[in-house]
Amino acid sequence: MTGGKEMLELILRRQSDRKYDENPVEPEKLDRILEAGRMAPSACNAQPWKFVVATDQTILAQLADAASAKLLGMNTFVSQAPVMITIVREKPNLSSRIGGTIKSKDYSLIDIGIAAENICLQAISEGLGTCIIGWFDEDRVKSILGIPSSKRVELIITLGYTSGDYRQKKRKPKEETVSYNKY
Repeated sequence: MTGGKEMLELILRRQSDRKYDENPVEPEKLDRILEAGRMAPSACNAQPWKFVVATDQTILAQLADAASAKLLGMNTFVSQAPVMITIVREKPNLSSRIGGTIKSKDYSLIDIGIAAENICLQAISEGLGTCIIGWFDEDRVKSILGIPSSKRVELIITLGYTSGDYRQKKRKPKEETVSYNKY
């Protein structure tokens, strides 16, 4: 089991990687990464996600084109990733939907965020890098992957062996983001 210090070190190493080498991701590592996402907790155990994994070069190239905006310089690196995991929002169970309605919160989006971070943390523990992408042409992604038009594509996670440098994290001071007992 991972101790507290080791877990924090893992979290500190997790970053948005935007440079990947050509090495393929081993199937056993990919399986563990997907299992980490699948086992993520969710409101009322709704598990409102489906992970569509792209490893085929033709599909990856099409997804990269749908996720990049060359004129804006957005996501031009995604074509380097040997794996892309698309997270599709599925209909949550009745308990989660009722709770979300009562509390005016879409728990499925929170749940997808938790699953995405589980994927990213498992990836870093496997020696791989990731980047969570929210900017993409959703209709094109649906068409490429055969996702029904009634579904929402929430995120794409690029995955591979990073060839970029580790960047020191820049965060707000603790005093601005943490308080005890009162705001």
